Amino acid sequence: MNELVQIKNLIYEIRGYKVMLDSDLADLYEVPTHRLNEAVKRNITRFPVNFMFQLTKDENDFLISQFAISNEYLKSQSEISKSRRGGRRTLPYVFTEQGVAMLSSVLRSERAIQINIQIMDTFVQMRQWAIENKDLARRISELESYFIEHCKDYNKDMSRIYEAIDLLMDRTKPATIGFIKERK
Repeated sequence: MNELVQIKNLIYEIRGYKVMLDSDLADLYEVPTHRLNEAVKRNITRFPVNFMFQLTKDENDFLISQFAISNEYLKSQSEISKSRRGGRRTLPYVFTEQGVAMLSSVLRSERAIQINIQIMDTFVQMRQWAIENKDLARRISELESYFIEHCKDYNKDMSRIYEAIDLLMDRTKPATIGFIKERK
C-alpha cells in the first residue's frame, strides 16, 4: 500500500491526462532515464501522442515551480546528465496510463513488470476515487443549494425582525404616568 501512495504522488495532470514523468518511471524501473527514452525511441510506433508526449517549456517550468515535486524533480534532472554539467538538456517526456502499460512491452525486466502492475493498480484506484467523489461532489452541491435556499428564508425572517425592532425604537417617548407638576 505504501508503494501505491508513493506512485500516486508521481502522477500529475497535464493537458487533461494523468501522466508520469520519464525520470520518475526510470527511477521506479531502476534504469537511467536516457536508457528508458532510448528504448521508447526504438519502438516509437508503439507510443502515439495519447500514450506519450514531450512537455513544453511552460509545462516543464510549471512542474518545477510546484513545491511537491521541485526537490525530487530537480534532483533527478541533475542526476540524468552524463557530464553532470547543468542537468537535463531536453524537455522531459511524460507517459499516460496507456503509455506506461506499453512500456512493459519495451522494458522486459522483472522489475519493470512488477512496477507496471503497481502503477496500473494506482491508476485504477485513482479512477475509482474520482468516480466516488463525483457522487460526493453532486451530493455536496445539492446540500449547498438546500442551504442557500433556506438561508434566503432565514434572511427574510431576520429582515422582518430588524424592521420590527426599528419601528419599536422609532416611536416617540410614551407619556409619563402620574401627576406632572408644571414649572413656572
